[in-house]
Amino acid sequence: MEFRTRVDIPKLGFEIAPREEMLFVGSCFADSIGQRFVEEQFRATVNPYGVMYNPVSILHTVQRFCTEHPSPITPLGQRTFATERTQEFPKTVFLTLGTNHIYRLKETGEIMDNCQKLPAALFQEELLTVDECADALSSTVALLRSCRPDVHVVFTVSPIRYRKYGYHESQLSKATLLLAVDKVIATHSSPFTTHLHYFPAYEIVLDELRDYRFYKEDMLHPSSQAVEYIWERLVEHYFSPAAKQFLSEWAPLKAALNHRPFNPDSEEYRQFIADTRAKADALLQKWD
Repeated sequence: MEFRTRVDIPKLGFEIAPREEMLFVGSCFADSIGQRFVEEQFRATVNPYGVMYNPVSILHTVQRFCTEHPSPITPLGQRTFATERTQEFPKTVFLTLGTNHIYRLKETGEIMDNCQKLPAALFQEELLTVDECADALSSTVALLRSCRPDVHVVFTVSPIRYRKYGYHESQLSKATLLLAVDKVIATHSSPFTTHLHYFPAYEIVLDELRDYRFYKEDMLHPSSQAVEYIWERLVEHYFSPAAKQFLSEWAPLKAALNHRPFNPDSEEYRQFIADTRAKADALLQKWD
């Protein structure tokens, strides 16, 4: 007997490789998932200019990132000069949408990514439509593909609800984002579509983890246990066999490095850490 609904995750046309270059942009949920990739030794850049919640602010981040990180990849997907892997433009990009609410500076009409704690009276709050969200996301994807034609873009919608909007308005906001993502993926023809994907983090939290034990004390943000479960689903469906093998080899070294001894100043512990770090360096070189 089954006591829960399990969200189906379609098989993708790509797999995440060990220590792959990645970019995470979006809400604080992107921070949570992106940081897990960092901990597992992937070359992940997470919200390089701060947390971004709406599609326009995500576009602004990608515009700045592409300007500051010109790609060494040619249109054929080959390097133009000898370079380390850490210099490559990310191959996989996760865009995590939080809301369709934006704040426009009244004086200039500019959509602000961060209100910088300025008085609320200086801003006008607006709601992006489905089409406006889709346009911003399409521009973001086009920009990413101009930097790296073989990039894979994975859209997610943050499961974090916005109490300040009211829960009904929060659901309407999420619905707008979901419709926009669906439109972007559906309206682009092949081979563009093969590089656009949707990961159902929103549905997993609401349909599989529909219990308050999977939320933090504010009853809004997913708990560490919920984030861990989403991570496991990502590994299960998105990771290559080699990436899964790397994780299995890295796990005991990670645990050893995170161990907190009774006597951290002892010679035995210092030698233990030195030996473990040497093993970790060898492992990372093996998978480079």
